[in-house]
Amino acid sequence: MEGMLPHSSLMALQDLLSPADDIDQDSEDEKPQTAASSMTPASIGNSKKIAGKAVERNNTTKDSNNKDIWDEEEIQPGAENIDYDDPRPEPEYEIIYKQAVTTEDVYLQMSNKSQATASCDQIVVRIKLPDSKISEIDLDVKKSFIDCRCPNYKLGLHLPQPVDHKSGKAEWNGKTSTLSITLKMIREYDFMNL
Repeated sequence: MEGMLPHSSLMALQDLLSPADDIDQDSEDEKPQTAASSMTPASIGNSKKIAGKAVERNNTTKDSNNKDIWDEEEIQPGAENIDYDDPRPEPEYEIIYKQAVTTEDVYLQMSNKSQATASCDQIVVRIKLPDSKISEIDLDVKKSFIDCRCPNYKLGLHLPQPVDHKSGKAEWNGKTSTLSITLKMIREYDFMNL
């Protein structure tokens, strides 16, 4: 019995931790409430002003005569380029990350570059278009979407990272019928990988 609290000590501890209200504690569904459990993130700050601003913001963004199902912010960029009724198959493609590695990176390891894709600065998309000619290919590159069409195939590809679509390079390999598109990635924290 050594180390155990007497019954009176346990009851005193229960009275200390239980709420002041006269609530039946026999119910298993009810949990004891403490001051910390009643405090939420919404309890901090002035709730009246924030609620008023939120209502005003919602009223200004929605038109009463607007019958659109989605707002402009909810539509994924590049979704307007996907044609679901087009019977052409999607060609085989691969996405390769490319990194400019110098001797300083290999031998001295003085930069923040690693082997991870976060340190890569370019993305290469290789699209295999068998039985196609370069004159038949229509390529449109946007910040986060590639649209490649030819008579036999169509590809609508959402890119994993935003790219600089104005300074890309596309190469056609006639022997393998492969289109290689090299694009510079634009990421928010690229300055850390210099």
